[in-house]
Amino acid sequence: MSRPTQQPHRGRMWAASPAFRRQLLLLRALLPSPPAASLAAGRSPSPTTSSSAPLRVQAMATSASSGPLVYEADAEAVVRRITPPLDRSWYKGQAGKIAVIGGCREYTGAPYFAAISALKVGADLSHVFCTKDAATVIKSYSPELIVHPILEESYSVRDDERESVSSKILTEVSKWMERFDCIVVGPGLGRDSFLLDCVSNIMRHAQRANIPTVVDGDGLFLITNNLGLVEDNSLAILTPNVYEYKRLVQKVLNCDVNEETASEQLTALCQKIGGVTIMQKGKADLISDGKTVTQVSTFGSPRRCGGQGDILSGRAWQYFHHGHDTLSCQMSSLQIRE
Repeated sequence: MSRPTQQPHRGRMWAASPAFRRQLLLLRALLPSPPAASLAAGRSPSPTTSSSAPLRVQAMATSASSGPLVYEADAEAVVRRITPPLDRSWYKGQAGKIAVIGGCREYTGAPYFAAISALKVGADLSHVFCTKDAATVIKSYSPELIVHPILEESYSVRDDERESVSSKILTEVSKWMERFDCIVVGPGLGRDSFLLDCVSNIMRHAQRANIPTVVDGDGLFLITNNLGLVEDNSLAILTPNVYEYKRLVQKVLNCDVNEETASEQLTALCQKIGGVTIMQKGKADLISDGKTVTQVSTFGSPRRCGGQGDILSGRAWQYFHHGHDTLSCQMSSLQIRE
């Protein structure tokens, strides 16, 4: 007797994507915070009954008196809400231009995954700034990527040339910087000291130019040891995994990770660094800008293999871009009505 075939739950195949439950960055901008009056009165915001509502108050959230409210996000509703329809009037690049800063001899897959994933979810142009050793390999993965072999590692630069080479790298990247809507720093970057110094200069330049920056992988190693690269930068998004988050907490808060007060600790970490948004990846992902905390507990892939975080970093930026455009349209509409 054959076993009955179990019918898949509606939407389960889409939800099985490892990046599905991590696709929200601008929830705080797309949905206003709970009214201050209701919080002062000790009332929690009423969960909406609409099936398309992007947020609802988490039942197990801490009360207003003991910590920040935690909102459970409907990732699919958020993605649908912020993703713009295709428009015949658009021109090349209007849907987004991204640059990935990373890729060295040992790691060529990570920058590819980050760059190509942005294209897969709607970006028009995707660049990769990597070392010369990595460039040919990354180019061979896809003709869609624009690869710049300009970064250098210590072994290829003499000590007396370091300053001039570093300046040359920054000058070359700066020529392109104003064209990008965002940069992703870290995928496949490695930990070569000279290379990290060069990328630090690029990050400082991006902050001065108000270029949104997603930091992942070895980029998190870099900023953990040099917090000034992201301090008070409201356009910086950090995407640490369990180990990277542990190092950040120990460095910034001088304590260990506490699961029982996860939302409070995440909020404190964002506030201490100043202005950044942190997406703490885990069994249930927590996202905070230091003011509100959003949780995404939709289950994705049970695998935790290399490359998943890189895919997230590229997709995270694209949804940031979509969300920013959506918010700008909403604000323009409100101003017109007024």
